[in-house]
Amino acid sequence: MKILMIGDVVGRPGRQIIRAYLPSVKAELQADFVVANGENASGGNGLTEKNARQLLSAPVDVLTMGNHVWRQKETRDYIDQYDRIVRPLNYPPGTPGQGYHVYDFKGLRIGVLNMSGQSFMDNLDSPFTAADQVVPKLLEASDLLLVDFHAETTSEKIAMGYYLDGQAAAVVGTHTHVQTADARILPKGTAYITDLGMTGPLNGVLGVKAEIILEQLQTKMPVRYEIERQMPWQLNGVLIDIDETTLKPRSIERVYKVFDEEDHPGL
Repeated sequence: MKILMIGDVVGRPGRQIIRAYLPSVKAELQADFVVANGENASGGNGLTEKNARQLLSAPVDVLTMGNHVWRQKETRDYIDQYDRIVRPLNYPPGTPGQGYHVYDFKGLRIGVLNMSGQSFMDNLDSPFTAADQVVPKLLEASDLLLVDFHAETTSEKIAMGYYLDGQAAAVVGTHTHVQTADARILPKGTAYITDLGMTGPLNGVLGVKAEIILEQLQTKMPVRYEIERQMPWQLNGVLIDIDETTLKPRSIERVYKVFDEEDHPGL
């Protein structure tokens, strides 16, 4: 089977890509199961319930989150109603939502775990300690485990890859919005990439209009972020080929699609 894991969906352009183009991309890649990071899907900050339902009505099986999970106040009220949304595990006990879930897909039990890093991020519990607490029981409850590690530094993400190597089928990094070139199978058999990239505007700075970020960097004054909406747009992620007999990854390949107005008018 093939699993498509998609980098941070950013704003309206990201949502439109998922709605308009993901069906054809999924068919082209012959992907069976799709996981997408949705923490930037609503104006670049958080995920409204309306947008969550929109993304989940597309061919997205699971939405993972990250450090912006609570940027939309309504999220804390609706997140417990959606078992197809997984937020970072390493929040304190009693936090709304779930840090992992096991999904039954055509008789196969697929565990999805989301964690947030600590370096240059919110001061959450250690993701390594959190992994120690849940990964053993997840391995018993699932046939394969997919991990979205939402973290800032490459070193912390690489370390997590090695920490879960041989246990998780895949450990993928999110958050930086820039796809890395290190997709590979780690020594003990886990498919890994430091960052999936992002799904949204190709131009701009991490999805925000470039002139706004340049103004902020040059003047050091506060600015209001606006998502770049002009095409071209991009879809970033990885395609992981799982051996259906051993349930181990055979390969991991980067996915980098660009959609331009000349080729795709009307969006």
